[in-house]
Amino acid sequence: MDKLFLSSKINWIIHIIFWIVMFSVLLLIKETKEDLIFNLSNELINISFYIFIVYLNLLYLIPNYLNQKKIFTYLFLLFLACFLLTPIKTMALHIKLNDFPTYQYKLFEKQTGYFFVFIVISGFTTIGNIVVDWFAQISLRQQLENKNMQSELQFLKSQINPHFFFNTLNSLYSLTLKKSDLAPEIVIKLSDMMRYMLYECNEKKVNLSKEILYLQNYLDLEKLRQGNSIDIKFYITGSIENELIAPLLLIPFLENSFKHSVNTSPDTVRYVHITLNVHNHLLNFSIANNKSSTVYNSENLPLVGGIGLENVNRRLQLIYPKRFELNILNLPQEYCVNLSLKLTD
Repeated sequence: MDKLFLSSKINWIIHIIFWIVMFSVLLLIKETKEDLIFNLSNELINISFYIFIVYLNLLYLIPNYLNQKKIFTYLFLLFLACFLLTPIKTMALHIKLNDFPTYQYKLFEKQTGYFFVFIVISGFTTIGNIVVDWFAQISLRQQLENKNMQSELQFLKSQINPHFFFNTLNSLYSLTLKKSDLAPEIVIKLSDMMRYMLYECNEKKVNLSKEILYLQNYLDLEKLRQGNSIDIKFYITGSIENELIAPLLLIPFLENSFKHSVNTSPDTVRYVHITLNVHNHLLNFSIANNKSSTVYNSENLPLVGGIGLENVNRRLQLIYPKRFELNILNLPQEYCVNLSLKLTD
């Protein structure tokens, strides 16, 4: 980071322009009544020493001492460099002004000023380097955080697809064994859903209408699988056009609701009721489904919760920080999920 100022051709050009501007400023504030050549040669000597102390600081002292936490050594060497450069600059100007004894005499009176100018220039160089390094570290940290977040999101999203297809393919397998007429329709629905995931879900956001269609296909599959044994309702209100949402964000809630509703005793009234409302870019999504106090699977073993809800909660935190509210109500006979999500910043 200490060489950030000089890390590209663009930065070199910026440096050259900066020193040209500084040289011009030194010429403009010069108070001597001599000709232009006299002032130009004097300021060339001045600017040369300023350039020397700046790059000595940037390229040697800062990386080898300040960045290595050797602060006292750094300060000592910086003051020593300024102290040694002061008489050297004075002697250089003294030789150049050999034909101007009045100016030569005044040089020795200005040595203290020369020293403090070196200190000030070095100080600004150090502060500038620290500020640039600080912003570079922030930028690098943000890039790493973004990369880590994107990697985590891809991982979480990749876990959703196999989880869903495992359940659906199991059902399809059962229907094919029974030679059910519903099997072809399930294949078509599943094909539509796969097409959506393969070609649409690579984007960070998708149209809410497409996500709803995906949910509807999922519900249609469940209706085909379950028949009349479960009451499925899906209510959509509000304006969903031109709204965007992270893909596959809502499907884990549906999967979880059917898992609880279907795996109950046969005499239980089974239902999954979904409501989706959008108003002023605020999405309200709720699901209510039946459940028993102890949920069992087909082998009569306690059903263990999956990774779906954990994943969707983590995705919400990453994609919509401070823009969502998720409430889950786990009652003895009913399971309710309510999600409020601000779709736009």
